[in-house]
Amino acid sequence: MKIATVQLISNSPYSQGRNYSEEAIPFLKGENKQDYEKRTWRERCHYNKEGIIYIPCMQFGNALKVAAKYLNIQIPGKGKSTYTKNFESGVLVRENLLLPDKKDTVEGEWVFIPSDGIRGSGKRVWKCFPVIASWKGQVTYYIMDDTITEDVFKAVLMASGNLIGIGRFRPRNWGWYGCFKVIDIQWIVQ
Repeated sequence: MKIATVQLISNSPYSQGRNYSEEAIPFLKGENKQDYEKRTWRERCHYNKEGIIYIPCMQFGNALKVAAKYLNIQIPGKGKSTYTKNFESGVLVRENLLLPDKKDTVEGEWVFIPSDGIRGSGKRVWKCFPVIASWKGQVTYYIMDDTITEDVFKAVLMASGNLIGIGRFRPRNWGWYGCFKVIDIQWIVQ
């Protein structure tokens, strides 16, 4: 197994869009949908019991796997085989990245979006999403697949930050939020 401890820093704002239901947070008596949105939008944050916002580990892992598929790098000596399946099943990120931001004080961004979630549909509503202007931190990637080399990992990791991104409105979903760059990688072989 290899462990890559990576220092990352944002290149663009980061926005979260965690789903929550009206069953979990019911309407108050006489409250309309817009007032409900104003009261509950911060529930779109991923946060711990202390109210500290975090970036879910799965966002970094999934961005890496999508980047591997996007780059489609062939494995030397393996014909047309690429690293895609090796990244999909052979790399894990297990720890969330805690941010200094708190749910109760995070800034919001109001966006006029399709009410049914389908791009181009006619009916739209105003929704508010938490936005974090900048972030930095350490993410640890566990590489169980020995086929993945340090150079290939670095190339795919850099693409995951530049081309795929994390969170809401990331490049993979036609946006520009959630981009990040790699400051340092510590590579350990166990």
